[in-house]
Amino acid sequence: MIIRLKNKQTLLYKDFSFKCCVGKNGLTNTKFEGDKKTPQGLFNLSYLYFRKDRVKKPQTSLNCKSISKNMGWCNDIRNKKFYNKKVINYNKIKSEKLYRKDYKYDYLIPIKYNWSKPKIHKGSAIFIHLTKNYRPTAGCIGLLKKDFLILAKLINKNTKIKIS
Repeated sequence: MIIRLKNKQTLLYKDFSFKCCVGKNGLTNTKFEGDKKTPQGLFNLSYLYFRKDRVKKPQTSLNCKSISKNMGWCNDIRNKKFYNKKVINYNKIKSEKLYRKDYKYDYLIPIKYNWSKPKIHKGSAIFIHLTKNYRPTAGCIGLLKKDFLILAKLINKNTKIKIS
């Protein structure tokens, strides 16, 4: 099954419709690091990550991993080895911190954009994560916590997301 981004404010899955938010500068076929755009295309999803110190492991058939204090997602365009990959000890590698003070990454699912052989500058750390106010993201897709949990319950490891 496929999750579809119907427009910049609506995510569809089967009979469910979820209000969402996307990158501040809209959607793009030519994503690059820092452009605040959400990449277009058909993508697989990764594991579901969660903050076990704040939230419960969600009901889902996705593989789940807890977020530790030293976990990040490399967005360093000078780091070819780790670019667009989960990293531990992010203090030594420029990365998006996954263990945040705010709520946005209490639950997140990485979208497998620029994934298997990441190209430097093409964008990194594209997630489905939480929002409370639908403010535009830096390139991710934001959902309310209740909607994220419903979606997580419905999807599985074979689910893809189509952003167009």
